[in-house]
Amino acid sequence: MKSFDVVIVGGGIIGTSVALELAAEKLRVAVLDRQQPGEEASCAAAGMLSPAPDSPRGIPLAPLANESLNLYPEFVETVERASGQSVDYARKGAVEVFFGIEAETQRDKRVTECTRLGVKAQAVKFEEIRKKEPLVSSLARAAVCFPEEARVDPRLLIRAVIGAAQARGVQFFPDCEVTALEFRQDRCAGVRTLTSNFVSENVIVAAGSFSASIGGENNQLARLAPTRPVRGQLIALRRDGLNLTCVLRSDHVYLVPRRDGRVIAGSTLEEAGFEKRVTASGIQQILDRAIELCFELAGAEIVEMWSGLRPGTPDDLPIIGPTDIDGLLIATGHYRNGILLAPVTAKLIKECITHRRTMFDAQAFSPLRFKETAAHAG
Repeated sequence: MKSFDVVIVGGGIIGTSVALELAAEKLRVAVLDRQQPGEEASCAAAGMLSPAPDSPRGIPLAPLANESLNLYPEFVETVERASGQSVDYARKGAVEVFFGIEAETQRDKRVTECTRLGVKAQAVKFEEIRKKEPLVSSLARAAVCFPEEARVDPRLLIRAVIGAAQARGVQFFPDCEVTALEFRQDRCAGVRTLTSNFVSENVIVAAGSFSASIGGENNQLARLAPTRPVRGQLIALRRDGLNLTCVLRSDHVYLVPRRDGRVIAGSTLEEAGFEKRVTASGIQQILDRAIELCFELAGAEIVEMWSGLRPGTPDDLPIIGPTDIDGLLIATGHYRNGILLAPVTAKLIKECITHRRTMFDAQAFSPLRFKETAAHAG
C-alpha cells in the first residue's frame, strides 16, 4: 500500500498539469495511468489555443478559455524552466475565413459574438489577410483575425509537463490501471489498482474518456463524470516553401503550423466508441477541406496520420471541481480543449484543495450539474 497527499487518476495533459501545480504546494502527488502517461488524447491534439467557441454549445466555455489563454505564457515559462524542454509555444494569432455569398454576414456575426464573450476578434478586409497570409484560398470572401490566439506542440508539451512534474517530486506510475475507488466512512480515501492500493487525502479523476468507467461495482463516476470518447482524425502535411505564419481555419477545418515546417490539418468528430483508428473517409474529408482553405496543400506530402479519443460530455463542457463525496474531485471531459484548458484547470483544482474555494466562478463546470439534471428530469 502506497500513501500520498493526492492521487491523480490519468496522466494526460490535465492530470499532469494538476500534479505540477499541486507539487508546487509541497504536496506528495502520485499520477497513475493505465498506459504510458500522455499517450492518449493529449499527444493526438493539434495544439490550437483558441477561446473562440466552435459551436453554440461552446459559448459558456469562453470565459474559462479566455482565462486559461491568459495563463499560458506563465504556464509555458514554468514548464520549460523546470523541464529544460521547449514546447514550441507561439502567440501569432489566427485567421478564420468564410466562403460563399453569406461570408460577410457570417464574419460580422462571428465578430459580434466573440466581442460579447470577451474574445478579441477583428473583421478585416480579405485583401489585407492575403497580404499577411498569401496562402489563404482566393475563393474565400471574408475573414476574422484573432490576434491574441496562440499555438503549442502538444507532444512536446506533455513530455515537458511530465518532466517538470517529476522535477518537483511527482511520482508517476505507468501501466497502473485503477479498478475502483476506495471509501472509508463515506469519504474517498484512495484507489485500488490491479497490483496495489493507494491511500490519499484527495483523489482526482482526470482519465479523459475513460473516466466514467472507473469505480468498480459502486461506480460513482458514471454520474459524476459521464464522459464518452469522440474520435478525431488528423494529418501532418509538409511541402517545401509552404510556410504558414499563423493558424488558419474555416468552419470545416483548421491548419496549425509547426516550427519544423509541418502543417497539422484536422479534424473529424466521430461517435465511434473506443475504436481509435484512421479511416479513408475521415482522411479524405480533412484533405478536401484543407485544400479548399489552402490550395498549396494539394501538392504536400502526407507525413503522418493519426486519431485520438476526445473526452466528450453530455453538454460538451468540461467537468472540474469537487464532488458530493469528500476527498473526490473531477478534472475531465475537456472535449476539444484539453490543451488550452490545462493551466486554468490545474489552478482551479489546486484552489479547491488548498483553499476550498476558487477565485474564478466555475460552477457551470461542476460535477454536480449532472446530478441536478437527473433530479429535474425525474
